Amino acid sequence: MVISLVLMLVISFGSLFATLAAGWGPKLGLDLAGGTEVILTPAHGRALSAAQLSVTEQIIRARVAGIGVSGATVATSGNPPQVIVQVPGYHQGQNLLKQLVTTAQLLFRPVECFTYPFEKPVPQKPVNGKPVPTPKATGPFRIPSCQPQYLLNSQNKNFQVTPVAVTTANPSGYQVSNIPPDPTFIHVRSLNPFTATLPHAQDYAVVEEGLPGQPAYQSVPGSRYVLAPSVLTGTAVATAAAQQTQTGEWVVNLGLTGAGSSKWDQVASTYFHQYIAVDLDGIVQSAPLIQPDQSSPSSFAGQVEISGNFTQGQANSLATVLQYGSLPVPLQILTDETVSPTLGHAALVAGLGAGLAGLALVMLYVILYYRLLGLVVLVGLGVTAALLWAIISALGRTSVAPSFDLAGVTGLIVSIGITVDSYIVYFERLKDETRSGRTIRTSLDRGFASAWRTVLAADTVSLLAAVLLYFLAAGSVQGFAFFLGLSTLLDIIVTWFFTRPAVYLLGRSERLTAMRGMGIARGLAVHSGAPA
Repeated sequence: MVISLVLMLVISFGSLFATLAAGWGPKLGLDLAGGTEVILTPAHGRALSAAQLSVTEQIIRARVAGIGVSGATVATSGNPPQVIVQVPGYHQGQNLLKQLVTTAQLLFRPVECFTYPFEKPVPQKPVNGKPVPTPKATGPFRIPSCQPQYLLNSQNKNFQVTPVAVTTANPSGYQVSNIPPDPTFIHVRSLNPFTATLPHAQDYAVVEEGLPGQPAYQSVPGSRYVLAPSVLTGTAVATAAAQQTQTGEWVVNLGLTGAGSSKWDQVASTYFHQYIAVDLDGIVQSAPLIQPDQSSPSSFAGQVEISGNFTQGQANSLATVLQYGSLPVPLQILTDETVSPTLGHAALVAGLGAGLAGLALVMLYVILYYRLLGLVVLVGLGVTAALLWAIISALGRTSVAPSFDLAGVTGLIVSIGITVDSYIVYFERLKDETRSGRTIRTSLDRGFASAWRTVLAADTVSLLAAVLLYFLAAGSVQGFAFFLGLSTLLDIIVTWFFTRPAVYLLGRSERLTAMRGMGIARGLAVHSGAPA
């Protein structure tokens, strides 16, 4: 019991001080931090299917991330559907609007070579007393050419794609030589989703990153692609679907348009045995080899299969990108608004004031009613508050939790009642046990066992309600549900690891039990003469 109590206090207040020392804080939502809110709707009243809506949300989220802001939320709601974009702390509305409504194109770009992750140039030490010029970061357009020894085409005699017999050891049916990344581009910035949507971007050679966790050169984490100008756009793709072959391998099958079929055959002939990158908004989704298991190019007859040791999820994701690579329909701005944090701040101050006043009244009541046990409630709420602050601040450094807005504050204030209820259930069960003739000391275990079932049942109901709200609702209601669920989950942990040992240790002390005025016996209304 002592170890449990001490560890709980150390973890809660230690994590609080650690986050404060690190300067971390909650990721504030639009109503508290101010910023920009944009509501988009399909142009000309066109309808969106569920799949198109999902892809639209995915593309918009990638574009917002490409601006370089954090904490943005993208959600869909309504009928007809609307895309709601909220960017807390961001006030460059015109820049955001231009980024959101641009209809990007899916591009196919030949891969010239691999390169290393971007490194910011650092000043060089003088050599023989003479200053050395610091390299400059360049890009993303008008980049240098790949060095000959790193090229991924026939101009590099060391790069070979060789068809081989399919065996258990080599089920792919080909071998490809291992050409390392070219260090020339280490100070060249990658294309990002914002610059990728500029009209001329497809006409230049660029450096691009792959999907997160998928570096260009597998043995170099974060490695990138050096790509030639686009040779084909996503308009050539008519259909795309993830399918499983007879050998159990997941592939993506493309159906090309009539014009797209002939163009693709030309591209395949020109770039035979080379990598072709599937580029969406400046991110390489995949970079397959052209017919690596064949010795000469042949017509695809309008059907293209992309393989590459995909999982089912990866194949489905790539098929979705190829099917709806550009925005499925043009979007128009329904409303755009620059939000000031003043109103949200005033509401927050009023809400916190009301919450603190209510909390003060509750604490005054439980201390007067339960005496020393009321102090357990006071310290327990402090433990819960410390843990909540630390967890919310840590989650604010990630994209896991929704932004902390007024709805989240409401969820936390509501959870105070749930937390205090847990203490009262336990104390009232202790009171029932002592009224039946047991001593306080012998009532501790029986009282907690009975109260624990009630607390667990009540918190489970609250937690299930929060989970359902989170997955079925959208926007600020999700924030309310998330923080209500988080605090409810913490109530279960605190009840077991703090409340139980704290009351147990206090109840075993005869001096604290029989203390005049503030004693536990007085708080549990144990009559004089009753065993303590």
